[in-house]
Amino acid sequence: MAKLRHIAIAVPDIQDTARFYESSFGMERVRESDVAVMLTDGVISLAIIDSNRNVNAENRTGLHHFGFLVEDLDQAASRVEQSGGRYHGQIRNIGDGPQSERKYRDPNGIDFDIVNAEHARKVWRIPA
Repeated sequence: MAKLRHIAIAVPDIQDTARFYESSFGMERVRESDVAVMLTDGVISLAIIDSNRNVNAENRTGLHHFGFLVEDLDQAASRVEQSGGRYHGQIRNIGDGPQSERKYRDPNGIDFDIVNAEHARKVWRIPA
């Protein structure tokens, strides 16, 4: 069974937003760059991406996408596509490409990821 384990939001100030979630909910900062901060509560990964400078943000703000940890990436991809999901590529400059992470859009145009355990540990920094 797939498990919802990742949420990404796009905001204009990643540091202020990260501090808000750290102080409000005790989330832990586990990775950061000039254009993103990754927080976790130990189960869920919260990616805070710069809406203006992160190429993956596509200049939008708000809920950006969510992600599912799956046991078998190819099998999950097949089920998503058979159910009407449309392949939308991979995250740019992170991860190991289609071997560990794939982006899709659901029939409503909402973006989501499917990832394997290696990606969840390496990129989302959560146990898998």
